Amino acid sequence: MENSELIKNFERIRDYMRQFYVYGFQSRSEIKPKSPRSYDNERRRIENWLGDAMSFRRTETGKQVFISMDSRALAHNPLYLGFKAKSFTDKDILQHFYILDCLNPGRELTLIQLLEEMEAYQYAFADAEALDISTLRKKLNEYEKLGLIQVRKQGKEYLYSRSGDEISLDTWADALDYFSEASALGVVGSFLLDRLPRQESKFRFKHHYLLHALDSQILCRLLDAIHRHRWVTLTLRKPGARKETPVMVLPCKIHISTQTGRQYLLGFSQGVRRFRFFRLDMIHVVKSAQEEPEWAEYQNRAKAFSQYLWGASVKERGTKDHLEMTIHASEAEPHIWQRLQREKRTGSVEKLDSQTFLFKADVYDAMEMLPWIRTFLGRISKLECSNPQVLRRFYQDLDAMAALYGGD
Repeated sequence: MENSELIKNFERIRDYMRQFYVYGFQSRSEIKPKSPRSYDNERRRIENWLGDAMSFRRTETGKQVFISMDSRALAHNPLYLGFKAKSFTDKDILQHFYILDCLNPGRELTLIQLLEEMEAYQYAFADAEALDISTLRKKLNEYEKLGLIQVRKQGKEYLYSRSGDEISLDTWADALDYFSEASALGVVGSFLLDRLPRQESKFRFKHHYLLHALDSQILCRLLDAIHRHRWVTLTLRKPGARKETPVMVLPCKIHISTQTGRQYLLGFSQGVRRFRFFRLDMIHVVKSAQEEPEWAEYQNRAKAFSQYLWGASVKERGTKDHLEMTIHASEAEPHIWQRLQREKRTGSVEKLDSQTFLFKADVYDAMEMLPWIRTFLGRISKLECSNPQVLRRFYQDLDAMAALYGGD
């Protein structure tokens, strides 16, 4: 098949799906640094998976292709389909069924015994290729990692057998359905759901962040590094850029924005000797490195560092801004006090009287707080900040809004 939807390199598909989903305003000739032929091949693959979700419009610069989906109407994230398309050869298919048939339940075979039994199948095919013990060993190692087979050492030999499956997924159907769409690693739930009969989903999401699905592989490797207390080498590249930047980092924690769904890694950068945030959609490769013996110390430092975070912005010098906001609300508006308690993050809230509340926070970058502060317009009686740029921006925005609506 000339334009197969099966892929070897998911990273390329990840890049294109992000281009179409987020930056769907570029024509074929404007997407850099991709070649037109590569663009056409990947677009056809994605169209095969997403079908009606792919749309286009014609402009002066040419045809612009983009992904358009109403997340409220989606039961399952369609971007998971990118992980379920994997290329294979005829030999891969034959070996798959040979291995599973020879290792039927209750049988254990050594590598040599398995190879001999598989070769017996070859006599049924006149043009079958000879089996290679090295290829078979690699395939068995791959299947062991996937959990399809298990290995037991007996003396100097390894015995291979099929893994048992004693878990009934039927009772987990609703939990898997929810997990697949709500979890950062929901792709795992999506794969498990494929093993169950199709049924109507009970869930719909007001805020359904779909794009994080493309970062699942990166996220899984980072979580594994955190679990094993290992440093990693990150290869960073901005969307559409050629330049790649390698960075040695000790991953400490994953942060996920509840407003945008964007995912960040908080890690200690070996180069600058301080904690930094890395956007997962900017990370293209994660390579595991050495284990960190002082892991607990770094975790304590990361916890102390996080006490002054509002979002993911940190000044290079690590200086902090102090902000105070006095809010007035009537006694008929108890939800304002509840909101402050719920949304204060690392800040604190004090009740001055039954109608007046004082919010205080020390953060690395108070400029990040402005969108949240604006939601209290009309109730703010006093706003102070040690960073004058924050106040200047706040009042400039007020003036711009007043001019827009003809106010003074």
